[in-house]
Amino acid sequence: MSNIRHLLSNYFRLSVATVSFIVMGIILFSLLVSNVTPNVVDVNVYERAPRDIQSPITIPLEDQTEARKRLAEESVKNEYTFNKDLALLQAEALKDLFDLVITINKSEEEKKDDEAPLSMDQKLEQIKDSIDKSEISDETYTALAQASETELNNMKNLGPDVVNKVLSNPIMVEEVEEARNEAVQLIRENSNLSYSLRNATEEITRSFIIANRTLDTEKTRQKRKEASDKVEEVVIREGEVLVKSGAVITPEIFDRLKKVGLLDQEMKTYPYYGLFLFVLIVMAGLYYFMKEEREKEHFRKYVTIYALLFTLTLVVMKVLSISTNLGLTSLMYAVPVAAGAMMIKMLFNEELAVVSTIIFAFSAALIFNEQTAGNFNFIMSMYVLFNGISGIVFLGKTQQRSKILQAGFFVSFIAILTVASVLLLQNGKFTSLQIGLDLGCAAISGFVSAVLTLGLLPVIESSFNILSVTKLIELSNPNHPILRKVLMEAPGTYHHSIMVANLSEAACESIGANGLLARVGSYYHDVGKTKRPHFFIENQMNMENPHDKIAPQLSKTIITAHPYDGADMLRAEKIPKEIIDIAEQHHGTTLLKFFYHKAAKLTDKEVAESDFRYPGPKAQTKEVAIIGISDAVEAAVRSLSKPTPVKIDGIIRKIINDRLEDGQFDECDITLKELDTVAKTLTETLKGIFHSRIEYPEETKKVEKQ
Repeated sequence: MSNIRHLLSNYFRLSVATVSFIVMGIILFSLLVSNVTPNVVDVNVYERAPRDIQSPITIPLEDQTEARKRLAEESVKNEYTFNKDLALLQAEALKDLFDLVITINKSEEEKKDDEAPLSMDQKLEQIKDSIDKSEISDETYTALAQASETELNNMKNLGPDVVNKVLSNPIMVEEVEEARNEAVQLIRENSNLSYSLRNATEEITRSFIIANRTLDTEKTRQKRKEASDKVEEVVIREGEVLVKSGAVITPEIFDRLKKVGLLDQEMKTYPYYGLFLFVLIVMAGLYYFMKEEREKEHFRKYVTIYALLFTLTLVVMKVLSISTNLGLTSLMYAVPVAAGAMMIKMLFNEELAVVSTIIFAFSAALIFNEQTAGNFNFIMSMYVLFNGISGIVFLGKTQQRSKILQAGFFVSFIAILTVASVLLLQNGKFTSLQIGLDLGCAAISGFVSAVLTLGLLPVIESSFNILSVTKLIELSNPNHPILRKVLMEAPGTYHHSIMVANLSEAACESIGANGLLARVGSYYHDVGKTKRPHFFIENQMNMENPHDKIAPQLSKTIITAHPYDGADMLRAEKIPKEIIDIAEQHHGTTLLKFFYHKAAKLTDKEVAESDFRYPGPKAQTKEVAIIGISDAVEAAVRSLSKPTPVKIDGIIRKIINDRLEDGQFDECDITLKELDTVAKTLTETLKGIFHSRIEYPEETKKVEKQ
């Protein structure tokens, strides 16, 4: 049945926590949704712009970029290659042609009488097959076949020389005809040949004049690619003014407005999905980060307080962001985000405070985006991050009220430096009034953060009955009504509690536990003894021990009741739960050995150990375990007649080993190494308390006379 109740309690606790995170998520979404809503405009082509319209995003214009690249490619001229060797090659080829004709003609002349001569058609066919120039006419072939060797040599000397001269200059395809005409003109100027041979020379020479400057396709392609690559991407940049107030909206401008999503017809829901994912990540991260706390009973209160501080910080940022829309832009630097960070650190821990500050910084980037063209104000994100972290760092481990005020001044200093750096990075294009307002608001942020922290901490502590350093210091005041009650009604117990406080604080700090909690918890751990103070030996001065006259079972009942009497008294005074747990758990389920053995001697029957044990529960935290050890050690060492370091160390380790073997540390996370450190620390502390003293001569004589 108890297991079922425990499961139901855990389920209820986790369900409440889940609901708290959902509520925080809804609040965060609600505060940020207006900042991500697309800033649309209702305009049409050829209307006048109602205001300066800026682009909220950076977006590339691919079609315009491609058009510019095509223009760049088209502007690149073709690359050509000039073949300087072609003139010589063509001239040699022309010489070879004439040599071939001379050879054919000579072989025909050298035929013997018995060999049949070639007919003119056969001779022409042989010459045509050798030359293979389709553009040469039959008349030219006939002239070559009928020419003498001398005439052919004259043609051979003239034609190649003209080809070499004409082809020594670059000739493109479209310039070939002009070059051929030039060759013909040179032949006519330098020829003494007959009309038919001159025409033949002109025709043959023309056929050897070809383009020697040709298109280099690979080089041209490479040049065009280089020109295309140099073209910068056409981009509409965030914050760029697309159209000025009063200007006519042309089709091109209208198309740009459409592309950046500023037209009401194109209003998108994507920003809302993005915000939902952002909130989901933040809440899931926080829920996971608090996984250790989820198993604790106080988790519901823990989450409630955190949600309150989280929401309050965001609401303050949102209110200040609204004021910036009214023209008071400097007020955004007065945001007291360090107050939320410092209070989370003081009420919870430093890690959660840092994580929360990072979340505040991301949220600030959205909340204060009204002064930016896009959705994110990175300057404010950086400012909030530095603001919160500086407060956390300067606060350190000590959390006294004077330290909070000092942290506020430090936050102001860092805020001023941050704003100054932002102004300088923007080339200082601001008026003196604007600079003064920005720096002044930055200075105010730290002061306001300190004031809010000092003012809200006591309210939160009293409203939720939580234990903070400030509350612990308040509870440690000897004038507290409960401590005065212990002092007046059980002075021995009061002294014992002071001793236990000294021991437990030193031991806790040696292993990194909460020393202040241990000290204050020790002050209150035995307040239940005030109900029956004379039944406890430290309060029995000059009187009989009442336990000598009552049964051990009754003594056991009286002694074992004091942790629970004390817990009830503390609950009635609304003392924080951590102190109540110390009072209730510091004895765990340990055995009252004295009364157990006394009962065993008074009867022949077997006495059950369980009848003489404290009901528990066992220590749940390191602080409670160490207070229990210190409680037993102080009483044991006080009973020694002549305490020595060896005796003290021995009795401390025996008490720790007995409790360890008895399973008193099974429900807390203290380790064997930490127990060894605790033992050494307690030994050193007690050695300082029970140090040996020298006897002064006068005092020695007085003692001898007595």
